[in-house]
Amino acid sequence: MTFEAGPSHLTQITSGGSVDELAEDKFFDECGVFGICPASDAAALTALGLHALQHRGQEGAGIVAYDGENFNAEKRIGLVGDHFTKQSVIDRLPGDRAIGHVRYSTAGGANIRNVQPMFADLSTGGLAVAHNGNLTNAESLRAELVANGAIFQSTSDTEVILHLVSQSEPGPFKDRFAAALRRVEGAYSLVALTNKKMIGVRDPLGVRPLVLGRYEGAWVLASESCAFDIIGATYERDIEPGEMVIISEDRIESIRPFVDMASRFCIFEYVYFARPDSVIEGRSVYESRKQIGRELAMECPVDADLVVPVPDSGVPAAIGFAEASGIPFELGIIRNHYVGRTFIEPEDRIRHLGVKLKHNAARAQLAGKKVVLVDDSIVRGTTSLKIVKLVREAGAKEVHMRIAAPPTMHPCYYGVDTPESEELMAFKHSVEEIAKIIQVDSLGYISMDGLYRAVGETARNNGAPQFCDACFTGEYPTQLTDRSQNKKSPQLSLLVERAAE
Repeated sequence: MTFEAGPSHLTQITSGGSVDELAEDKFFDECGVFGICPASDAAALTALGLHALQHRGQEGAGIVAYDGENFNAEKRIGLVGDHFTKQSVIDRLPGDRAIGHVRYSTAGGANIRNVQPMFADLSTGGLAVAHNGNLTNAESLRAELVANGAIFQSTSDTEVILHLVSQSEPGPFKDRFAAALRRVEGAYSLVALTNKKMIGVRDPLGVRPLVLGRYEGAWVLASESCAFDIIGATYERDIEPGEMVIISEDRIESIRPFVDMASRFCIFEYVYFARPDSVIEGRSVYESRKQIGRELAMECPVDADLVVPVPDSGVPAAIGFAEASGIPFELGIIRNHYVGRTFIEPEDRIRHLGVKLKHNAARAQLAGKKVVLVDDSIVRGTTSLKIVKLVREAGAKEVHMRIAAPPTMHPCYYGVDTPESEELMAFKHSVEEIAKIIQVDSLGYISMDGLYRAVGETARNNGAPQFCDACFTGEYPTQLTDRSQNKKSPQLSLLVERAAE
């Protein structure tokens, strides 16, 4: 497919702002993507889809729409629902096709120039790209591109893709796009918009999710199927690892322009990242998490009176644990949903309240009871310690903790904000030591084989893992070019953002 249209013009309205974060002891996925073509009110539908994907990124959102002549963009710092209203934003995004993105920024902080989708005017026409994942050789490619005259407007690795496409050999656009992606390493699920087409593509390992749906006469792409539910679209299938789909008004084409590789989907999507009402890789996330809880109960039994989830991510696993163990399930910790990531603690004298800003223990349920707390993971351990203290202060007789993932010992370089190994509690301490630090009577993690069984595999094959489980094992499925060349940069997903900002 070649472009007949000339370069297109981008109208962009942006607004800045600051984000004051309430520090949390959790991993954060960095992105969610959505696209629809062709549909009236494409931008409004995209905003709804992004709202459903808000859990994948809360610090920035953007939409690019094409009206047949111009690409129009709106980017904002903050939540989708706070900015993308019809009167203030959506009416400025006409067209029957649109792509969107939600983003969680890491150490560089929220910055409007890094909010996606990224757009460029190429010789063949306009190109907008939204990306979930991380390119592990982006810094090296960026240096090469800059040396060849490229001028970057952001510190996002996604912009590297735009420059690679612009410098690729002339030919059909899908070939140029594929040639650009063959130069990158790491993980990517992309949606892209051109003058004629919408494109979806997953990297050959399929580390990050991307699903295909149908809305009336339109095709829809999204990071998760929950984004289809909110607009009334139907889930068709997952985009397969290494697959590129090219969507026009009347047809969809599927090609496989990359070398075939064994799939290495991120297993932590099932543990924590994905919304429980999503279906990914043909599996219900909710049912997978319940099964993780069942496996955990069989592997790490405990004599207790109550199973209590650490809300909200621990709820499905706790339900499964209760079912398998026969121990009653109770909501013994209540979460305050109105304390967001922008909460500002007003005075130093109340900072000791800490976890109570977000959680409160139900004393009537916990007093005098032997309690099993079920959570998805332990990262630095600070939140776990506060939760345990909260439960003990409510009068619990014993507190045991069960974790619905193996010990997290290594950082992720594929689109997840994680600390370096030295900051991860399980890297420095044994299970017994962690139990003493977080002050529990016992601590148990699900095994790697148990986790694999819970998500539909018999067990983890020695030397041939079926998922990306590098955060547990340290076995990274791709080269870490930038990491090997820059030992000082722990998270390379945002390129040189630390230095630039």
